[in-house]
Formats: sequence, C-alpha cells, structure tokens
Amino acid sequence: MVTAEDVRAIALSLPETAERLAWGMPTFRVGGAAGKTGKAGKTGKTEKTGKIFAALADDDASMGVKCPREERAELIATEPEKFFVRPGHDDHYDWLRVRLAAIEDTAELRAILLDAWRQAAPRSVADAYGGAEEGGV
Repeated sequence: MVTAEDVRAIALSLPETAERLAWGMPTFRVGGAAGKTGKAGKTGKTEKTGKIFAALADDDASMGVKCPREERAELIATEPEKFFVRPGHDDHYDWLRVRLAAIEDTAELRAILLDAWRQAAPRSVADAYGGAEEGGV
C-alpha cells in the first residue's frame, strides 16, 4: 500500500514542484514562477503559487489529482474502489479523488501523479521533462 509520504516524495521529485498548505491540507503545485500571484506573504510581497496538480486529504487516506472531467466517469466506472469524486464538491472542477489503499504500488502512484503534473505544468516545463517515463491514470 502506498502512503501519504510516498505521495509527497514522488510529487516533490517532479520539476518545479512545491508543497503548500491550502484548506488545511498539503497541496502540490507546479510552476510557481509562472503561476498565479497569491496573497502577500510576511514580507509584504506577493508570492507566486503555481497550479495545484495534487492534494492529500486531511486523513491521508486519499488524494485529489488534476483530471479532465470528461475522463472521470470512465475511470470511476472501471475502478470504483480506486477512483471517486465528492458529489457537490468536485462536480465543476477537473479533479478526481484516489484512494491510496487501492493503488497497487509506487510505480502506479508515480504514473497518476505524473499525468496530473503534466496537465498543470507550464508547457515549457512539461516539454523539458518530456524524456521522462510516461504515465497516465
């Protein structure tokens, strides 16, 4: 079984990825230099926040990942023990939830995270990383 620490280690191994708390949960963002400008930090300067591609749930039993809405239904129908959405919460977002206990191994976890990362990464960053192993949900 993969763990929240596996999620963190793999997510942070991807280029230009940073971890930030949002909604009280760890989120993983890519492209801080090219991302949206966030609120002013302690220095009074605005911070670049990047785009979220994954987030751990508060119970560390699942994670959310960026996933096109048009692909979610098929993934959930194929593997409902692994993939799900929170009705009323995820309906309007390109987001899919994944139960960590249902992921086979860290190779599958890496493929899921890499796919989500590629969707959120600035094109120049994703293209530069293009030679890395392919993955997908």
